[in-house]
Amino acid sequence: MNHDDPVLLHTEGRIRHITLNRPRALNALNHAMVLRIDGALAEAELDDSVTAVLINGAGERGLCAGGDIRSIHEDVHAGGGTSMDFWRDEYRLNARIARFLKPYVAIMDGIVMGGGVGVSAHGDVRIVTERSRVAMPETGIGFVPDVGGTYLLGAAPGELGTHLALTADAVGAGDALLCGLADHFVPSQRLAELTRALAACGTAAEIEETVRRFASPAPGGELAAHREWIDSCYRAESVEEILDRLDNSGVPAAKQAAETILAKSPTALKVTLSALRRARRLDSLEAVLDQEYRTSCTAFTRPDLVEGVRAQIIDKDRNPRWSPADLAEVSEADVALFFATLGDRELGLDSGLGRRTDLTNTD
Repeated sequence: MNHDDPVLLHTEGRIRHITLNRPRALNALNHAMVLRIDGALAEAELDDSVTAVLINGAGERGLCAGGDIRSIHEDVHAGGGTSMDFWRDEYRLNARIARFLKPYVAIMDGIVMGGGVGVSAHGDVRIVTERSRVAMPETGIGFVPDVGGTYLLGAAPGELGTHLALTADAVGAGDALLCGLADHFVPSQRLAELTRALAACGTAAEIEETVRRFASPAPGGELAAHREWIDSCYRAESVEEILDRLDNSGVPAAKQAAETILAKSPTALKVTLSALRRARRLDSLEAVLDQEYRTSCTAFTRPDLVEGVRAQIIDKDRNPRWSPADLAEVSEADVALFFATLGDRELGLDSGLGRRTDLTNTD
């Protein structure tokens, strides 16, 4: 095993370990990493000596901060299309994880954002710690939640997912559990011991029992106390009406949420709200990923994505100049373009499988 590889693979007992190994880049995913993870899963699925797969991140800062968005900025300026190839394979990987035939254990310690959610939250056993910060931050860079994020957020109780998608807020362990993005809380100091114990597990039942043995009640979250205004305000049919309800709710936290949302890309906000609503009507993760591929490819051709990456990652001035700059300037027709068919460039994952029986949007 070459310890400089961006993805490290090894087997401990009957568990195949996949470690994202770019700690200086917060384990951000690039295309080569996606292909290596996909290949590792294909091999593990056929290997009878492997009971389960476990994914984690190298370093102390997190599992994965998302895709390598600096490369998107470079791709746009080069007039290329490698980003679309990356998303195609990344979304296929997300679907593979969700349908993986053996237990898929994700250690969601530290920062887990964007693409990091995609390689963890579709798994069977999703573990958060007191250090976990989970988010889909795409609206802040002029993008739309992808990697199945609109599927996951659309299934969160009430309108919690809408709140997280539009604000791009990160949540801790308690709220990740509440929103259905994770299953168990395990204190970070017990992760090494848990990993050793999992090595001896020979069945899915043994893995689940072992994780439960190490799990503890999660620290209290923040969102449950805000459910009333979140559900009321975000139930509105437009971003403008959501903002109006937040501003006039009389709740300081709601007003702060409105200010946070107003700093995001107007186009990304409207497309994100539509994507969430549409995702709830689709009946499989694959269908949602197909939809997200359309929105991602269209975003690649629009000015806000490259401008958002510039402001947040390249120049770091945190002062994006969105185009258009106002919500009123983003028409329904503008939004509809993000959902138009791509013709022979469609992702085409939807096969009618994976009916939405395990994830429901409940109050």
